[in-house]
Amino acid sequence: MEQTHIQKIQDEIQDLRNQIINHTLYSVISDQNDLKIFMKHHVFAVWDFMSILKSLQNNLTCTSIPWFPIGDADTRFLINEIVVGEESDVDQFGKRMSHFELYMQAMNQIGANNEPIHHFLNQLKAGSSVDNAFSSVEISESAKNFVKFTFEAIATNQAHIQAAIFTFGREDLIPGMFMSMVNDIYQRIPESISIFKYYLERHIEVDGDHHSHLALQMTSNLCGNSDIKWSQALEYTKRSLQMRIELWNGAKDEILASKSQQ
Repeated sequence: MEQTHIQKIQDEIQDLRNQIINHTLYSVISDQNDLKIFMKHHVFAVWDFMSILKSLQNNLTCTSIPWFPIGDADTRFLINEIVVGEESDVDQFGKRMSHFELYMQAMNQIGANNEPIHHFLNQLKAGSSVDNAFSSVEISESAKNFVKFTFEAIATNQAHIQAAIFTFGREDLIPGMFMSMVNDIYQRIPESISIFKYYLERHIEVDGDHHSHLALQMTSNLCGNSDIKWSQALEYTKRSLQMRIELWNGAKDEILASKSQQ
């Protein structure tokens, strides 16, 4: 693995990562209603995470008929293993489902508003572009911009750019204070938050450990010895983290607006 390049990216993005980990969003989430608003925004990041993952699989493996071997076998193995874990993991009862489907179950359990994400996906299924699908969705501009940036990266058709976003802009930035807050709410209303609590714990267990190592190796393989590719990887990683900060800003603003009306 190109440790020097990997370390450079990690050093360059540390400030942005710290801004996410220490974001004031977490300090304004104190009850079930706050968490419901957070989930309404966050679900878009959970969904488009799967979209960039599948774009990587399409670019790095053969997903069409007739089949031909494409690219490097080690890279094919890495992306396929990640896809298996993300697209067909298990819920707390051992039932197979994607992390997105698990998150949707968590939203249903707590009573979060899933109409925006449902409407958006229905528009896409009907053939709308991402921009057009968002035209009638009631969600923050920051959530829309977050998804649009992801699809901008997908549209580059450059696997090393997509891999960098997937690797360094992923959702392993869950601070301890957020988990403590979720655990506190769980103690009060376990019947409303047990699935979300499981999602976070599973996410940390799977994505924060095993998948992160696989993703680092995949990004290193794809960038190789190309200074241009490593530079592009850094540029898009920084942009993806900035988009995450703005997504958190949008969620925080709506939570504060809701509190002011109570």
